Amino acid sequence: MQFGFSTNAFREYQLEDAIEAIADAGYDGVELLLDEPHLYPPDCTDDERERVEKVLERNDIAVSNGNAFMLTAIEGFHHPSYIEPDEEYRRKRIDYTLAALETAADLGLPYISIEPGGPIPEGKSREWAMDTFVDSLEELIPTAEDLDVDLLVEPEPDLLIETADEFLALLERVDSPRVRCNFDAGHFYCVGEDPAELVEPLWDHTSHYHLEDIPADRTHEHTRLGDGAMDIDAFLGELETRGYDGFVTVELYPYEETPIETAREAMDYLEERGWA
Repeated sequence: MQFGFSTNAFREYQLEDAIEAIADAGYDGVELLLDEPHLYPPDCTDDERERVEKVLERNDIAVSNGNAFMLTAIEGFHHPSYIEPDEEYRRKRIDYTLAALETAADLGLPYISIEPGGPIPEGKSREWAMDTFVDSLEELIPTAEDLDVDLLVEPEPDLLIETADEFLALLERVDSPRVRCNFDAGHFYCVGEDPAELVEPLWDHTSHYHLEDIPADRTHEHTRLGDGAMDIDAFLGELETRGYDGFVTVELYPYEETPIETAREAMDYLEERGWA
């Protein structure tokens, strides 16, 4: 398998500098944050995209994923979401994602990861939220199909889709092979699931994996590899057993004060354990 590191830990750095640092740390790929201050699709110019392509080529590093989940350019990580009661506000997330699909296609990326609906609004039922998320996806799917770019829904604690079963239930309502899974091992661990045991049931629906460690109390806190309680070896072992040759991206966005050191430490951990 191949390992990437997400630039969402490098929000204090220019994107070009982040890519160089991640390549220097020994990663095969870099996850591009499709948000400010890096590559924000609604404002992305051809010159910007070409500069990114040149620095990727210069450093001989691939793109592991386009992160269209985190969105701080408008308000915060989770808002606007795909299930906002205000249709105009919800439209901002949909339009952003359409732009992200265009940017991904321009860069030749096969997929982007997206928010799993969002936080269920106060006063709204889960049924309403699911219906609204499916409606939002239906607006995105034609563009995803036209551009040949997948939408990877990423289950996350405290959002609409948290568990593997909830993700699979979503797929039953969406008639498109373009909707797939961004499997975040730490997120599943947070909600009481065993990431290693979920590899098999989600295998046919997963295009990309996120990896971080999580504390023993399963708090949703992205923690340096080896500092938490997850059985990382068991999870990666399942991928290796199945012959996975795609990307596992280390996502440690809380460490933006020390991203270079954190990226290197994560690679050291993976090398010491014999995974990289």
